[in-house]
Amino acid sequence: MKTFEELGVAAPLRKAVEELGFENPMPIQERVIPRLLGDAHDIIALAQTGTGKTAAFGLPVLQRVDPAMKQPQALILAPTRELCLQISGDLVDFSIYEPGVRVIPVYGGSSIESQIRAVRTGAQVIVATPGRLIDLIKRHVVKLDEVTTVVLDEADEMLNMGFLDSIEEILSHVPEDRKMLLFSATMPEGILKIAKRYMKDYEEIVVGSRNEGAENVRHIYYMVNARDKYLALKRIADNSPNIYAIVFCRTRRDTQEVADSLIRDGYNAEALHGDLSQQQRDIVMKKFRDRVVSILVATDVAARGLDVSDLTHVINYGLPDDTAVYTHRSGRTGRAGKSGVSIAIIHSREKGKMREIERIIGKNFERKEVPTPEHIIEKQLYCLADRIERVKVNEDEIARYIPGISRKLEWLSEEDLLKRVISLEFNRLLDYYKDAPKIDFIDAKPEKKRKGDKPGHERPKDDAEKDRRTASKGMERIYVNVGKRDGFFAGNLIELLNKLVQGKRVDVGRIDLLPSYSLFDVKKSDARKVVGALTGAEFFGKRLHSEIADADRDYSKLADKKRKRK
Repeated sequence: MKTFEELGVAAPLRKAVEELGFENPMPIQERVIPRLLGDAHDIIALAQTGTGKTAAFGLPVLQRVDPAMKQPQALILAPTRELCLQISGDLVDFSIYEPGVRVIPVYGGSSIESQIRAVRTGAQVIVATPGRLIDLIKRHVVKLDEVTTVVLDEADEMLNMGFLDSIEEILSHVPEDRKMLLFSATMPEGILKIAKRYMKDYEEIVVGSRNEGAENVRHIYYMVNARDKYLALKRIADNSPNIYAIVFCRTRRDTQEVADSLIRDGYNAEALHGDLSQQQRDIVMKKFRDRVVSILVATDVAARGLDVSDLTHVINYGLPDDTAVYTHRSGRTGRAGKSGVSIAIIHSREKGKMREIERIIGKNFERKEVPTPEHIIEKQLYCLADRIERVKVNEDEIARYIPGISRKLEWLSEEDLLKRVISLEFNRLLDYYKDAPKIDFIDAKPEKKRKGDKPGHERPKDDAEKDRRTASKGMERIYVNVGKRDGFFAGNLIELLNKLVQGKRVDVGRIDLLPSYSLFDVKKSDARKVVGALTGAEFFGKRLHSEIADADRDYSKLADKKRKRK
């Protein structure tokens, strides 16, 4: 393994990185630093977040600039404000023993006047988000005539966010003989287009394999019914007493609802999504980085460029449609050589999507059972015992209180005292998990078709049919008089409920679609409201009838009678 000195890094920079705890270069640093310091061609580096990318381009960028020249000589583009600030902060730390070198962050969502003043004082390195940089170029505040190095960090994210035109406009202001580096976790088609158009005889450096997941991340999935996803999330959190996690949701609405539910249930959680102002986002992120908040519930867009160290978990509250998005999510844990866990909470219909992700990232997901109440309570108890063992005791401060407390509690035996300490901490958990059921989805083989059944024929009333009309535990079964023959499918049901039911969104459990009618589960508290909303409404001209399902009623005969009357 080479040293930073052997890679050609100058002494002042080496001193800074050693004080920051960098002992040896990481693989991406070994491969990029000497090329960027030398006369190498342009570079495309494919590497996951957390592999040491910032130092890989930051150290040579700082070493190449001329401190005596106050114009920008290096430009680093990042997709988000958060990543922009993270990169500039790291570069300032690296250049602490290079007093003549200045690094300026330029980003949206903050006062442009203060950034204009900072740029006009002179800086050799500008770290920018595309939109704000273009604004400053148009105001003739930033001139890029002397730029010799351009770095595009998280280039695939910039493309996903629609920055291609902005990147092209910025590059039109940079000299053609610049050196260009492009860092990306994945290699979409758009990256190749940028490379062919703007990079000369580029070299591709791959750490790992194209599009693969981070090597030291463990991929786990829990399969539950759709209605039990939130229960599974709580159990995962309870089973990890020191959890420090990002929970990814698909929509802003889901993000806010999950965060609100966690807060209501006593967890240190916050939401991060596009409906928040920049000031609100900054407050949330500060609380998360300071670990005041231990669970951040976020959309992918809001979390882009988010750089947080030591995450214990990344939790996918359902899988994304794009494998590259999953790669970015999972890459936020297991960073800088540490191990991490990427968890997916899925229902049975997402299994195919998971297999496709496995194929592309070259890693297998490990199925695990949702933690049981017994296991959770045992884990929490051992964590409490560990905290008691490690707590710092200030003998001088508490000495005067000990005699009085001892007299107050002397009637308790050692075992009684221990039980009370545990009960103080765990009564809430013990009450919550009392008689709590297993919530794992049980894979069931499809029922074999009976001999003599005709196409479209609905099975006679027997035990299997009765089970179909029986709700799951804690739920109510709802009947509605439209089915597959009416062109009615699960998506239509969800759309109708979202449109017709007032107030909080209804969580739908198991859905059974039959030719002439449908049955589905909702929470008992929502059942009457759902029946009232559906009854009398129309589905493509057909008047709807809905009722709470009776397990002993043969709805196929009821539906057929109504059809014959027409």
